[in-house]
Amino acid sequence: MRRLEPPDVHHFHAAQGWLGLGARADAWLELDAISPPNQHHPAVMDLRWTMHVEAREWDAALKVAGDMLVHAPGRADSWLHHAYALRRASHGSLAQARAALEPAAKKFPKEPVIPYNLSCYACQLHKLEEARSWFQLALKAGKKSELKRMALADSDLQALWEEIRQL
Repeated sequence: MRRLEPPDVHHFHAAQGWLGLGARADAWLELDAISPPNQHHPAVMDLRWTMHVEAREWDAALKVAGDMLVHAPGRADSWLHHAYALRRASHGSLAQARAALEPAAKKFPKEPVIPYNLSCYACQLHKLEEARSWFQLALKAGKKSELKRMALADSDLQALWEEIRQL
C-alpha cells in the first residue's frame, strides 16, 4: 500500500485526533482537506467508513465500503466493511450481507473474521448447520480461544453458545 505523504498524512492524523476527542465536524474537515488522489487511499476510506458507522449512518457507510471494494478489492476489510454496512443499510439485509461476503471466504482463506461473520449471518438466518461450518472454518484460520471469547459475547451467535462453550 502506498504511503500517505505530507500534507495529506498530517490531515489524516489530525482527523484521527479530532475523532478521538469527539470533534467529528473537525475530523470531517481534515478528511475533506486530503488531496483528491488520496481520497481513495485505503486508510482514508477506512476512517470515513468508521466515522459513518460510529454515527450509525449505514447508507453512507455502505457507499464508502463500495468505494473500498472498487479501489482496494485485495483487502479483506473492504469486503468485511461492505457486508457489515449492507446488513444495516436501509435497502440491505442479512441475506444480502451474507451473499456479498461469501466470495471473500475463498479470496481470503486465512482471514478468520470472514467465516466468523458468515457464521453470524447464517445463525441469524436460522441456518444453524451452515453457521457451525463457518464457525469451524473461522477456528481453523484464527486463534480458537480468542474466537470463542468473541463468539460467546456475540448475540448473533447465541443459538450456538452451548456448543461453542464445549469447544
